[in-house]
Amino acid sequence: MSIGSGVPTVEIAALSDGDFLLDVREDDEWQAGHAEGALHIPMSEFVARYGELTEAAPQDGRVHVICRSGGRSAQVTMYLVQQGIDAVNVDGGMQVWAAAGRPVVDAKGEPGHVL
Repeated sequence: MSIGSGVPTVEIAALSDGDFLLDVREDDEWQAGHAEGALHIPMSEFVARYGELTEAAPQDGRVHVICRSGGRSAQVTMYLVQQGIDAVNVDGGMQVWAAAGRPVVDAKGEPGHVL
């Protein structure tokens, strides 16, 4: 993990299968392709739906926040850190996730792609 710009960040390669992943991209991006098992709360709805995260996230675990390339997820990560949550931004986002060969599924659970 690194804290380059004040945002705690983690590389895709450091993630394990059981890590809790929060995807903050918009609905069309999510439906085209996302990491299987990730919780989806679009950044545009995040504050209103914050309770969904607190219910789903592990109480003693880290929240790995991901978007397309890392910009939106960095903003959400900083918000979560300010709320006292152990959160890290996934460096490079879904673009790097897919490029690393990690599985991407669409809304139907079929192979998907990153918009």
